[in-house]
Amino acid sequence: MLDTALQLIEGPAAWHGSDLAADPSWRRTLTADEIGGLERAVAAAEARGIGPTGFAADEFPVPELRPALQWLADRLERGPGVARLSGIPVDRLPRERLQRLFWGLCVNLGTPMYQTAAGEILGEVKDETGTGAALTYDGPGPLKSARTIARSTGPLRFHTDKTDIICLLCASNGIAGGLSKVVSSVTIHNEIARRRPDLLRVLYEPYWRMRPYDEEGDSERDDRTFPMPVFARGPDGSFTSQYSRTYISQAQEIASVPRLTPAQTEAMDLLHAIGEEVCLQMPFEPGDIQFMNQHVTYHGRTSFTDDPAAGAHRVLMRIWLSAPFTRPLPEGHTVQWGNIAAGALRGGAVAGKSAVTR
Repeated sequence: MLDTALQLIEGPAAWHGSDLAADPSWRRTLTADEIGGLERAVAAAEARGIGPTGFAADEFPVPELRPALQWLADRLERGPGVARLSGIPVDRLPRERLQRLFWGLCVNLGTPMYQTAAGEILGEVKDETGTGAALTYDGPGPLKSARTIARSTGPLRFHTDKTDIICLLCASNGIAGGLSKVVSSVTIHNEIARRRPDLLRVLYEPYWRMRPYDEEGDSERDDRTFPMPVFARGPDGSFTSQYSRTYISQAQEIASVPRLTPAQTEAMDLLHAIGEEVCLQMPFEPGDIQFMNQHVTYHGRTSFTDDPAAGAHRVLMRIWLSAPFTRPLPEGHTVQWGNIAAGALRGGAVAGKSAVTR
């Protein structure tokens, strides 16, 4: 089985950034009818006293969106694993209505999941340092989490979130930088297979990880650290990669965790180097929503600069979705996902619990 997994993976999920930049098939601008349907659903939900988040799909019907939702599901699971919708009228929507529209659109695609054990269900990725500081992964003391760095102006290296689909809505943008970086983890897999098949084999072996305290809380649990490979195949042979170098590095702060081998470190270094070579970099425009399948893509960003005096800030709204159209996962991924069946409710910071209030 491992020898089969080490072979090249073909298909639309194996793309290079230069190819995707020239391919319009993963991008779609919402039509006037679709935007009108969304705004009518927002107004109807508001009139019924429904809050900006936490409601289910049947409380936000948008029949005009059916073609767009089918297109999204196809692009995300059977296409490149990334899709972008444009045209959300952020300038004419107050923040709460924009949240309701974003949540309502996403809940029609999948089930929102908790992003932290403390109850975050719709996050805002923005600079919260108060100084415009660009935090980095290095420095004295305990390692900073990816979530901490994301709340600064610093760059984010390639990683996945603990969810099937991550959805990012650009509510506003800063004055410089903040380019979205997306890369096919399938292409990284294939390039490592071509260049260093010995290291590809290493990435199919277990790496110890730490459950992040700022996502999953600080309660004592036996599986606070756990082993899981970077690359894996599901029971039907489908590829998946769940990866954050930060959480692998944080696990190394625990004395009982096995030390990383030189080969494991070299394999991660090569993964990131190839990611920078083959990724897609694109600016976010206000009103864009980017959807990414976390089984076949990694994401990151370049550093950015806000201009508080001019009121220019980069703000991305974020929702995690468990999606009914996604693939089955390997048996060994139960420790991370809870349920590994195709289309099951899974992932998120609170295992088995959705962020939809019923």
